[in-house]
Amino acid sequence: MEFTEFENKRIHKVLKRYIEKKRPPENIRDEIDLSFRLTGQSVEIFEVRPRWNNPEEKIESSIVKATYVKSQKIWNVFWQRADLKWHRYDPNPVVDSIEKFIEIVEKDDCACFFG
Repeated sequence: MEFTEFENKRIHKVLKRYIEKKRPPENIRDEIDLSFRLTGQSVEIFEVRPRWNNPEEKIESSIVKATYVKSQKIWNVFWQRADLKWHRYDPNPVVDSIEKFIEIVEKDDCACFFG
């Protein structure tokens, strides 16, 4: 089940504010940038770069994901390891708001998201 229009707008607003704060300077955004997407009950933050052998093509590298469990009113937090699979972010695997998810991403205590 997808988010309501109100929830969708609120989540977009929170994520957009965070991404705008975290994005690299405008003069290098063609080389590296940061973005997000909202799909179903999940939000994902990812890096955007040109493909090394075809700079016209952009590739996305996932950084962090949170999936909302509506019945429990929680967000499950995941990070993508080198095996390209999503793994629970064990220091804080569950939060109760999108704002707390952003706080965890910002802190990045274990250097799982931005290295």
